[in-house]
Parts: sequence; C-alpha cells; structure tokens
Amino acid sequence: MTQDPQQLPRYSGIATFMRCPYQPQLDNVEIGLIGVPFDGGVTNRTGTRHGPREIRNQSSLMRSVNQSTGIDPFALCKVADVGDALPESPFELEKSHRSIEAFFNDIVSAGILPISAGGDHSISLPILRALAKDGPVALVHFDAHCDTGGHYLGSKFHHGSPFRVAAEEGLIDPKKTIQIGIRGSVNHKDIWKFSHDSGMRVIYMDEFYKLGVEGILAEVHKLVGDTPAYVTFDVDGLDPAFAVGTGTPEVGGFTTFEALQMIRGLSGLHIIGGDVVEVSPPFDPSGATALVGATMMYELLCVAAESLTQRKRRGD
Repeated sequence: MTQDPQQLPRYSGIATFMRCPYQPQLDNVEIGLIGVPFDGGVTNRTGTRHGPREIRNQSSLMRSVNQSTGIDPFALCKVADVGDALPESPFELEKSHRSIEAFFNDIVSAGILPISAGGDHSISLPILRALAKDGPVALVHFDAHCDTGGHYLGSKFHHGSPFRVAAEEGLIDPKKTIQIGIRGSVNHKDIWKFSHDSGMRVIYMDEFYKLGVEGILAEVHKLVGDTPAYVTFDVDGLDPAFAVGTGTPEVGGFTTFEALQMIRGLSGLHIIGGDVVEVSPPFDPSGATALVGATMMYELLCVAAESLTQRKRRGD
C-alpha cells in the first residue's frame, strides 16, 4: 500500500490537517497548517478551544485536487501540519496572545506561510503582529461582525475587537480592509463606528445580495490590489443553517457555496496567510461545522499555494 497519506484510508492514521505530515521542526516547509486552541477572548459561549482538534479530524475528508479550480496545493508547495500555537498561560489573555505571537514569529522566521484554525477571533491579532512587523497589510475579512469594538468588561482584547487593535497598532491598513457579511442586532447602533471612520469597506448582508458574489470580488480586488493580504474567515459569517457550531450565530448569512466562490475568487491576490476561526464543536456534536471549517481552510490553502507559487516563479 502506498505511504502517500493522501491515498491512505481516511479513517486511518493520526489526525493531522488535510492528512499532511506532522512536522513541528519547521524544516523544508513552505505552508504551515497550524492549530490555535484558544478561546480566552470569547465574550459569551466558549468552546472554540476544541476547534483545531475537530477540524483536523474532519479535514481527513479533504482530497488533493480542487475540482473547481484544478489546484493541487500539495503538488504546488511543501505543506505540513506544524502543530499548535498553544498558549503557556491560557487563563491570562494578554500572555496567551504573546505566546501565540512568539509561535508565529518562528513561523515567519522560517519563511513559512501560515494557514491557521482557531480558536476565537482574538487569535488573529497576535498572528498579525508576527506577520506585519514590516508594515501594515491588507485584510479580507468574512464575518457577521466587524470585530472593531472597544473595551468590553474592562478589556480591549477580546474576540469582538481584534481588528480595531490591529489598525491602531499599524498592523492592517484600514483603507485596504474589507469586511463581508456584517449583520445582526446590536446594543449600540454605532458599534462598528471605528470601521467606518477609519475607512474600512464594510459590506452588510443587504448590500451583499445587491452586489452578488461577482460584485463582492470586484470590490475585493479593487481595494486590495497587489498589497500583501491576510484572509480571515469567521464561520459565523455563514448562515447558522450551515454552521450552527459557533459561539455567536447570526441568522441571514451567506451560504457555504457563496463562501467557496468568494475564497476561490481571491485568486490573484498576494496572500501572506489566513485563518478559519470560531468553530465551536460543543455546539455541533454532528461535526458538520468543523467540516465546514476544514473545507474553508482547504480552499484558503489552495489560493495561498497558488499565490505563493506565482511569487516563486516571478522570483519575488
């Protein structure tokens, strides 16, 4: 029997992301698949700390070649599961963020493009701190919430604020940030005032359906251009009919097929990393939401591998 892990029975072996080799030593890796099992920034329903393990399990259902795009990321790049960014002090949020940042500093130093599975959305902040040390990057953000809120219960570090802090720290360029899928009830009508005032492009769901997927992608490419871009996908951007296992579900989101079309449509961007966050297995024992998370992670891997390969061919 072949020892290619992609060809072994999917019920066999130790679960890794996409059945890739587990390679925590970081040698000879171009794209690293990473778990970030942390939910210390959650404001209500916890459980996303269990996301990476279940996404690994469900990702055994992914195969090599993307039938829609023809991309085989494992043929294009050296891809490995490089383990978990596990905080040393998980009960202390800011220390946890520093641990996560230190892990990703090593990833960046090794020249690895990271694709991560959370974890709550606060993990994007320490990842961006590692990736954007040389200047602000563009942000493509799929979510039901802008996550640019202020202090909550005495802290500005939580899963509803990472992109406000990232903008304030100069990690992302607000004028090259697009937030797609925003909706739901709020306690304050100006809760996302920072997004609008700073120049972020906010696409609420009403506008989403007016523009359609093609219109959304045109906005993304016009806004981002050739700026190095980070892609973050919160599964609560999806309608809860497709992703019930998340902490802050909002009715009226986009479908899984629309999400696939949007991620595939990021082809041509200069992608430097991405994450899929807010999969909370305790709220979906069926595993369906984790399967959605694994699928979106695979699609991100495909466009990232294509982007990296194009840069290697140009000698960038």
